[in-house]
Amino acid sequence: MHPAEAAAHYLQRHDLRLATAESCTAGLIASHIADVPGCGGTLKCAIVAYSPDAKEQILGVSADLIARHGLTSEAVSLAMARGVMRISQADVAVSNTGVADDGAPDGTPPGTQCFAWLIRSPGAAATICEYTETRQFRGDRSQIRQAAAQWALQRIAHYHGLATASRGQPSGTTRA
Repeated sequence: MHPAEAAAHYLQRHDLRLATAESCTAGLIASHIADVPGCGGTLKCAIVAYSPDAKEQILGVSADLIARHGLTSEAVSLAMARGVMRISQADVAVSNTGVADDGAPDGTPPGTQCFAWLIRSPGAAATICEYTETRQFRGDRSQIRQAAAQWALQRIAHYHGLATASRGQPSGTTRA
């Protein structure tokens, strides 16, 4: 099963609504969910915030955070996910920022992708569990962006499972 189908059906089975905040993937994560027949109800919203000012103005990512950590960072990806979660009140927020080819002003290697997943736990005392990862993908620009979108979708079930199992520890970072 394609990662998008698996993620969409997982979201459906668990009655979860997804919001995305995408930079490098430029809407591919949300588009892959929208491609799955009958799963439109799982996608709450998708925001493509490609430029730094869009990240600041739409998602509330601070310019200081971008200056301190760089555009391709888990800190910026996490701030993007927090912004789309705040805007949408979704159950799951996924964000991505990265470099798909040469030319990053800060020298970040091509294929570097940073992600964040936020999972809202149900109930009156709803907490939001936060997870981040940095991954390196190989290939041309299109292959890197596709791989990043698929990775983001593949990890939804993993992090939802962690959030459900570990309500006492609401955040984590994975390096790969």
